Amino acid sequence: MIASLLVFTISGFAQNDKKATAILDEVTAKTKLYKTIKIEFTYAMDNAKEKIHDKFKGTLLSKGEKYKLTAAGQDVISDGKTMWTYLKEAKEVQINNAGEDDESFTPTKLLSGYNKDYKSKFIAEKGNDQIIELYPLKKGKTFTKVQLTIDKNKKQISKFVIYDRSGSTFSYIVDKFVADQSIADNVFSFNKAEHPGVEINDMR
Repeated sequence: MIASLLVFTISGFAQNDKKATAILDEVTAKTKLYKTIKIEFTYAMDNAKEKIHDKFKGTLLSKGEKYKLTAAGQDVISDGKTMWTYLKEAKEVQINNAGEDDESFTPTKLLSGYNKDYKSKFIAEKGNDQIIELYPLKKGKTFTKVQLTIDKNKKQISKFVIYDRSGSTFSYIVDKFVADQSIADNVFSFNKAEHPGVEINDMR
């Protein structure tokens, strides 16, 4: 669920709001310059009607198309070709081909990729925060909009909130953003030898 939600941040926006487009283009251009990215974030899921509130911390490491997402007792790891989902409590790892569908999570989609799947709208500027909303153009999406908060000086996303059709909101707050830190390539693959007793479920 974490991976499927994160993809919605900037997987695409339609260039129909000039101010919103200009801001997102700046974020895109700056993000593409980074060789590696480390993000520590806080996730919250709220549904007032169902009286649900869930919250946890997570970390994302990214290097080109390679990434490792750690949150809620699982690691989602990809070297750009293969994706491993390691469920720690269940002692199970699921293996899939990376990028098998359009909804798959990649840091490129998360932080810098875009197409014309969304209508963008500039909402407000509050101090150093610029607020933009994205509305899906394609039917069948499980959410109605995504609200982005962008740090105007850093040209970075500091928060995004997904508004689900069920009435839930999914919030991600960037607690720490570190760029161009040295990250070894072996971080972006699952080493079976280091996890004895883990069940391997190869779904390729």
